[in-house]
Amino acid sequence: METDLKEIFECFCTEGTFLKGEPFGSGHIHDTFRVETVENDKDDYIIQRLNSRIFKNIPELQENIERVTVHLRKKLSAIPGSDLRRECLRLIPSKEGKSWITDKQGKYWRMYIFISDHRSYNIVDTPGKAYEGGKAIGRFQAMLADLPGEPLHETIPYFHNIEKRLETFQKVIKTDPSGRVGNIGDEISSVLSRADDMKIILRLGREGKIPLRITHNDTKFNNILLDSNNKALCVIDLDTVMPGYIHYDFGDAIRTAANTAVEDEKDLSKIKMDIELFEAYSKGYLSETCNTLNDTEKEYLAFAPRLITYTIATRFLTDYIDGDNYFKINHEHHNLERAQAQLKLVVSMEEQYEEMKKIIDVLIKDKRQK
Repeated sequence: METDLKEIFECFCTEGTFLKGEPFGSGHIHDTFRVETVENDKDDYIIQRLNSRIFKNIPELQENIERVTVHLRKKLSAIPGSDLRRECLRLIPSKEGKSWITDKQGKYWRMYIFISDHRSYNIVDTPGKAYEGGKAIGRFQAMLADLPGEPLHETIPYFHNIEKRLETFQKVIKTDPSGRVGNIGDEISSVLSRADDMKIILRLGREGKIPLRITHNDTKFNNILLDSNNKALCVIDLDTVMPGYIHYDFGDAIRTAANTAVEDEKDLSKIKMDIELFEAYSKGYLSETCNTLNDTEKEYLAFAPRLITYTIATRFLTDYIDGDNYFKINHEHHNLERAQAQLKLVVSMEEQYEEMKKIIDVLIKDKRQK
């Protein structure tokens, strides 16, 4: 792989000399590598082999990321003290002037500057980290609110559309391509029993009560980089930045930021939503967005984590029934374990829902009084 990575590396307009490349991170979709350079005074890089089976139109995907990162850098450049190389992803152009290349096998690759001295967490263990994560996502949304030009491309159609996800879920249950349906009756019932309640955000959108905005759509906490002092630094993994409802970003962030366990925790007794972390994240998020969200968006913020955690559970269970064709897995029942963990988290959120709503209401009132 090092020989291949060196060949890919040399197709981009880099400043350093290739030293070595190694797998990096824990992403489900792309193959990601960190490339170290020989020179101490030159950047290291992230190289990714892109999954064109999931992202059907890589040029459109890359165009979205180009537009977003250019706009973010423009916004950051107006803020005194901003570090443009570390607070925003920077695509490295190929020697042909594009933001991607294709190799001899027709695979797509892209390159970013590696953001040095950062911290990334799968589990959030302090309210301070949760607050900074909320601030990062809120700021990200706020800075993109005035992105000029046409709407961004929809890189994965219906990505968080629970109606479409449930349609697919019911289809794979009927076809049962891997013969697994008979053993997961409880999990299927858990999904179907909540289906109607989970469509409220889509209904509000159709009724014009909440607007489509530019959203990240994959705000799990390890997509937020913190600096060495655990202050918000950069939002990464921009593949799914496209039009969406703010509840998708807020919900997915709480799903991971306020979860007391990892996404695929086998011991379900370890899984719950930590209400203190929920409050801290919400405070950080509303510190950046409270003045731009409308009243209906705010009213349904507390519902958002239930929706997105349920949606992810549905997707994991769908993929398990379908034979594990979407998410990377480490063993045969990995997607089932992920689904079970997410469904347990939904239950914990339901048990604390009234308190979640009260927290949001208090934070909004406090913000208005300042």
